[in-house]
Amino acid sequence: MLSIILLSISGIASLFLGFNKSRNMLLPATLLFLLVTFVANLLDWTTPFSLSSTYNNGMMSIDKTSVLFSGILLTTAFLILPFSQRYIRQEQAQPAEYYAILLFSLVGAVMMTSFENLIMLFVGVEILSISMYVLTGSDKRNLRSTEAALKYFLMGSFATGILLFGFAMLYGATMSFSIKGIGTYVAENAGNLSPLLYIGLVLVLIGILFKVSAAPFHFWTPDVYEGAPSLFTGFMSTIVKTAGFAALYRILSVAFTELYSFWWLSILAVAILTLLISNLTAVYQNSFKRMMAYSSISHAGYLLLAVTALKDSSQDSIIFYSAAYSFATVIAFGVLINVADSKGSEDFEAFNGLAKNNPFLAFALTISMLSLAGIPMTAGFVGKFLIFSSAFERGGMTMALVIAVLMSAVSIYYYLKVIIAMYMKDGNTAEIELSSLQRTALWLALALTILLGVYPSVLTNLLA
Repeated sequence: MLSIILLSISGIASLFLGFNKSRNMLLPATLLFLLVTFVANLLDWTTPFSLSSTYNNGMMSIDKTSVLFSGILLTTAFLILPFSQRYIRQEQAQPAEYYAILLFSLVGAVMMTSFENLIMLFVGVEILSISMYVLTGSDKRNLRSTEAALKYFLMGSFATGILLFGFAMLYGATMSFSIKGIGTYVAENAGNLSPLLYIGLVLVLIGILFKVSAAPFHFWTPDVYEGAPSLFTGFMSTIVKTAGFAALYRILSVAFTELYSFWWLSILAVAILTLLISNLTAVYQNSFKRMMAYSSISHAGYLLLAVTALKDSSQDSIIFYSAAYSFATVIAFGVLINVADSKGSEDFEAFNGLAKNNPFLAFALTISMLSLAGIPMTAGFVGKFLIFSSAFERGGMTMALVIAVLMSAVSIYYYLKVIIAMYMKDGNTAEIELSSLQRTALWLALALTILLGVYPSVLTNLLA
């Protein structure tokens, strides 16, 4: 709860800092705000989780899971913000507005990790979504950005309407917005449940699956990711996805465990469809940024396998995988922002010969691609291993696991395309100068990616 308060205050403070004529203090101040919030989030770790601290009359709670998810969100934001320097410098608008919106979006994301009431989940979804609509269309001189924002807004609003209608159906069936209250109703009325409950659950799943870009609700993702400024695309593909899966797992594990036989097969089918569509389509992309959009969709498919398993290990695997995916994606978009700024292109050809004059950027992107592909000694490999282990532990998901492994092999092809371009193709990429903040962010993300791949116990011990 303290994290939400601090982020809200920080967002307002950023707006006031905008009155200062010097723009140079905005980024350091925002990073400081995030660092203070991260420390405050760590203080919540001392809470006696067996008692679960609740706030706002039980509408929100702080437990180990919410603290870890919030930590991932704050760390990801801290790592990606340094790459805003080049983009903000080129904008005519006051950059304080962008930093304030980013901080406010984190308020919604943190709420989605710690809600106990469906109303708070809806508020969190809307705060996060509206912030992303605005940031997607922030490059007003780019027609693609405007088109992406309009498409995201219209489709996102439609999905939000479905989600809200689902909440109404659940309330009509159970007379409660509390996820624990709904879970109690389901357990006590097994075999005599209102049809409204089933309708509401289906609508809620559709709404959340849209937010996490799962097929067949993924169609907006490639266009929106490609049209949005790369900084905000990276923010969207990590923060929104992590918060979305935290919310999805929380509502299913608390409220609808007793209805597992009703929804598990549907979620599994969505996971398989997501893996097939995303990976097979990513193979044919010529744009690195568009490939990363389909990559984001594919990782939603892997996370859905853990959600479907709904075992004790599923929660831990989702947390670990979210961290591994987020850190690798931050590196990928951090390198993309600098390369696109230098070459004026986001295609794979822009990376040709990058390793010759920019060995550090090439090395960083190589580690990122290997992690996303699930190659051993990287965090992505451990994340996939945990996902597959939880699915195997559940049983009855053998075919899905086979498809997931095959699609992992397919993904190696399109992740290696950029590595081949950097090291094996001729190109004329001048030396790209990185600011000290950008270089530090890349090193930190690299260290976390490798550390979690070599010593996963650093995080898994916290999950025990």
